[in-house]
Amino acid sequence: MNEQNILDELLALLEANGVIIRNEPLGGSGGGLCSIKGERIFFVDTQASSAVSAAMCANAVSKVVDVEQIYVKPQVRQFIEDNSNQTI
Repeated sequence: MNEQNILDELLALLEANGVIIRNEPLGGSGGGLCSIKGERIFFVDTQASSAVSAAMCANAVSKVVDVEQIYVKPQVRQFIEDNSNQTI
């Protein structure tokens, strides 16, 4: 499973948990999770590589989703564990 597939899976997890996904050009930093007026929004940086965006998304998933309570593909679960609490 490549980084783009992992990113797609992670974004789907965020969306399923009420997070709004926005794709914006942000200079290549990868985006991130924020809260605006009570709504959680994850910004995907369209200028960043899939690997950078996936790492940022994995960190957001670890904060929003209880992955112990749902089925997550093993490769995606490992990616979340490897990239949670990481600052980029």
